[in-house]
Amino acid sequence: MNGSRTKPCRIMISGIVIVRHPVSVCVPVNHRLTLRVRAEGTGILNYQWFTEDDKEVPGGTEADLTIRAKRTQLYVCRVNDHFCNWVFSEWVKVKVLDIDKSGLPEHWLGEPHIAVNPKPQTVHQGTKVTLRCTAFGIPTPQYQWYRNGQLLLDKNEGMLQIDRATAEHRGSYLCSISNVLEETWTEPVDVDFVQTDQPPPAAPTATDKVALLIGNLNYTNHPALMAPIMDVHELANLLQQLGFRVVSLLDLTREEMLTAIDKFIQLLDRGVYGLFYYAGHGYERVGRNYLVAVDAPQPYRPENCVCVQRVMLSMQQRRTALSVILLDTCRKWYNQDCIPSGIMPLGPSGNTVYGYATCEDAEAYEVQDGGKSTGIFTKYLNQRILQTEKVTHVLEKVSEDLGRDPLVKGKQQVEIKHTLKEPRSLADPVRTTGHTRELHQREACWRQANELPPKKRLVFVCGVEVEVSFSALFSNVLVAFATVKTKGPRTQDCTVTLSSIPPMEDIFSSPGRSEEMDSLLFKKSDNPDCTLRLCALQKLTKTLVIKVDLHYTHMDSKLRQTESQQVDIGMPLVASCKLYTRNHATTAKKQEGASAQSTGNIRSSKPRLHHTLAGPCRPFTRKAECAAKVAVTRSNEPEENDENELQDFPLRH
Repeated sequence: MNGSRTKPCRIMISGIVIVRHPVSVCVPVNHRLTLRVRAEGTGILNYQWFTEDDKEVPGGTEADLTIRAKRTQLYVCRVNDHFCNWVFSEWVKVKVLDIDKSGLPEHWLGEPHIAVNPKPQTVHQGTKVTLRCTAFGIPTPQYQWYRNGQLLLDKNEGMLQIDRATAEHRGSYLCSISNVLEETWTEPVDVDFVQTDQPPPAAPTATDKVALLIGNLNYTNHPALMAPIMDVHELANLLQQLGFRVVSLLDLTREEMLTAIDKFIQLLDRGVYGLFYYAGHGYERVGRNYLVAVDAPQPYRPENCVCVQRVMLSMQQRRTALSVILLDTCRKWYNQDCIPSGIMPLGPSGNTVYGYATCEDAEAYEVQDGGKSTGIFTKYLNQRILQTEKVTHVLEKVSEDLGRDPLVKGKQQVEIKHTLKEPRSLADPVRTTGHTRELHQREACWRQANELPPKKRLVFVCGVEVEVSFSALFSNVLVAFATVKTKGPRTQDCTVTLSSIPPMEDIFSSPGRSEEMDSLLFKKSDNPDCTLRLCALQKLTKTLVIKVDLHYTHMDSKLRQTESQQVDIGMPLVASCKLYTRNHATTAKKQEGASAQSTGNIRSSKPRLHHTLAGPCRPFTRKAECAAKVAVTRSNEPEENDENELQDFPLRH
């Protein structure tokens, strides 16, 4: 209660005793009623009624409060005397129902009066059953449901709900409604089932859900991007809420992308939902969508990039129950005067979905939105992705949202292509019955890329204890935290610094980008004394060692001193997957035909190309610069594939 209810004086709660508290009620709208409180104390007692928002009720200064009920509201009464003693009654709820009150007696005294009776139900087995009963009463009436004359435990609310009705739920239902004045009963109603020769189709389920998210932003030879950091991080969190096993990676070379996709494909199997998401530079050529790796040269050719349609074919080969590819990238056509490859149609395969951020021969944009960078497509995707509707319906809503955005009106529009033959949703439940062994195998593979190093408590010679802990921002970005837990007996002004062996470049340290990484970092820690961001873990070829340097002033000598310890954390997160090596027979052949390019490491002697930070009114394109010559207009139907390229892409069965 706020200070307006009391005076600055000595409090003696025991000086006043409430012998009768007000009671909660349920009444029709505009009903006139009286709330009553009775108290005993010394001398004259004063009363003040309040509502739930701490407001005094006008005129509510008597033991009886008469009101005309307009809306549902909470009330409480304060009782005080002239000796500065005060006490509050119990809170009561005046529930107001704007429903039919016909039949309510003119001089109604508060006995239960049924306003809404339950209705009989005829439903399919396995569907939801809802029976509703509503009654007025002073005090508020109590409910108790019965089936076939038998009391139903825990069914003591006005609404009885059965999520998945079975044969045992068939029968006659009625509800007892009572308060201190009277007990009354609803009329019995029957719940029965539709007679059908075939049961309704079972709701779609997945045997597992797996997602690979890649965001490329720090390009060696092309303009850098901002949004993939937040886009990938937020989408990863949302997919985890939907039950997906998520691997999220930033800034991959072509070989690293292909190896990551190989690992992802291995996690797919019959009945699994697979989702592949990419944010970064991209383009389209003769009906194929290509993802530009961070080490792609200028100019680049298809062999320097990753073909999306090959990824989808590999997903289909694993007999997934749902294969979804979401691309927040440009689709501008360009031609390198290459002879188009042959086209080989795929066999009929259902339940594949492509969600393109933009339509053919168009660009996709990212902007600054509320202080953070975001791809416009992913911004609206993240707002909708938790919805339980069919995945194509969700994407249609994303398209409608983006179409209303004035920043990209006439420049960018979502395109959806699919062969969905069942009403599958990303929110469908996982049913592992009959697939336990495969589930354990996927669990082991997925955990390899997501397992964090354990916490470590270090005790230094001076007596200081430092705890080193870890958090994963992405599957290839690890953050180490150091916190001084105990100070030594002769130490003061303790500080901690962290470094790694080998040194790991912080590729997100530029202004703006570092701030966005820090916004993720500080959500995951409790004010550590030092943090160290370890990026590009996929490039590790040996175990990673964290060096902890403790700096302190010795209280006797007043000299500044340093002690050091090292913690070997092995190959954390995705480092254990060795994405820097991809063992397939055609690697050497493909490298011979490719233009000169750096591989295996995004570091380069050339300065990276950066773009001017996009503002709320200046969307920035995700089109990589290349020597565009002739726009090639070819169909990009998802069922087509590049026959020549398929020969070089390994399929894991």
